[in-house]
Amino acid sequence: MAIISFENVQGGARAARSAEVRRSLKQLIMLGELPPGAALRELEIAARFACSQGSVREALLALQDEGLVIRQPHRGTRVSDCTPAEAQEMFRLRHSIETRALARALPNIDAALLDDLKDLVRAMERAAKDDDEYALSELDRAFHRRLLSAADLPALEPILHRCLVHNQRFKITRSGVSRDLGKTAARHWTIVDAIESGDRDAAGA
Repeated sequence: MAIISFENVQGGARAARSAEVRRSLKQLIMLGELPPGAALRELEIAARFACSQGSVREALLALQDEGLVIRQPHRGTRVSDCTPAEAQEMFRLRHSIETRALARALPNIDAALLDDLKDLVRAMERAAKDDDEYALSELDRAFHRRLLSAADLPALEPILHRCLVHNQRFKITRSGVSRDLGKTAARHWTIVDAIESGDRDAAGA
C-alpha cells in the first residue's frame, strides 16, 4: 500500500492551484482582456484566486516560458507586447517547422493519430458553434502539436507551441479582422483529408 505524505498532498494542491491561475491569466491575455503592459502583481492575483504567492509565482513563470509575460527584477511582471513584426516572424518559423515536419510525419501516420486529429476538429467545430474563440484556439494548438508528435521532433514542440500561441494571440487581439470561427475549424478538415490520402503537397499547402 502506497504511503501518501502530507507534503505530497500539499504539493499536488499547489500545482493544481498554480495551473488554474495560469489557465485563467493566459485566457485573459490571449483574448486581450489583459493588454500588453498590464502589471501582474503577485499579491493581488493571490488574493483574487485565494491561493499562495508561491502558486502565483509558478503560474507567472510558466507564462513567461510561453512569452506571454515579462518578469524583470525590481520592476515586477507585465504582459508582453504583441507586435505585427513578431507575429510575422513567428508565422514564418511555424510554417517552416510544420511543412518540414509533415514530410517526416506522413510515413508514421496511423489510425490512432488520424482519430485524434478528427476528434480535435470536431471539438473545434463545437467550440466555434458556441462562439468560444479561446477554446477553439486551444484545440487548434493541440491539433498542430499532435501532428508534430508523429514527426518525432520533440525538441521543436515548445518552439512550435510558442509560435502558435503568439500567432493566435495576434489574430484575436490585433489583426482587426473578425474571424469566422466555423471556417477556421472547418479548414482543418482539408489537412486531415490530405494526410489521410498521403498527399504531402496538399497537406503542406
